[in-house]
Amino acid sequence: MDNVVPAGSTATSSTSTSTLGHLALGLTLLAFGVGHTGVIDNVTAADASAVATWVGGVALFIAGLLEFRAGSAGTGTAFAGLGAFWFTWGTGVGTEVSAEAAGLFLLLWALLALTLTVASAGSGLFVQGVYGLLTVTLLLLGIASFAENGGLAKAGGWVGAVAGLAAWYGATAALAKWPAFPRRAAGRGVTATG
Repeated sequence: MDNVVPAGSTATSSTSTSTLGHLALGLTLLAFGVGHTGVIDNVTAADASAVATWVGGVALFIAGLLEFRAGSAGTGTAFAGLGAFWFTWGTGVGTEVSAEAAGLFLLLWALLALTLTVASAGSGLFVQGVYGLLTVTLLLLGIASFAENGGLAKAGGWVGAVAGLAAWYGATAALAKWPAFPRRAAGRGVTATG
């Protein structure tokens, strides 16, 4: 019996992997963001470390490898890169580092998020919006860490939570076949694409 699995880079398998990746990213961002806001008593960003390590790190990295295999270099890069970020962050929680080192870590990863934002220009508003909000989240948290400013960290947490909700909604809409945006009436000579 042949144990080799064919690559089978169909649009359906890539779409499924992409949806799974966006769900993983959304849930991780939501947990990470809410933890930074302080909106729930006794819940901090550090409490999201297990979600970040396993869902945001391992699952997202594997989704990235599957996207590469399906021929989607952009989504593969996004998921694998973000998987590496979440795994590194999740396993590093509790490690004693200076505020400056933590700020630098977040700002360096904000560069990846910025790259993903720019590179996803043709991927749709949800995808580009999620990466854009992630960029803002990491910038705010990085600057907050350098400045040791709790208010700025909470603002970054709120932006991260919104990014997580957007990623979750986009993936859920894809699975449920909901429209990503309400359809608008098309004017003369304009087509409504949804």
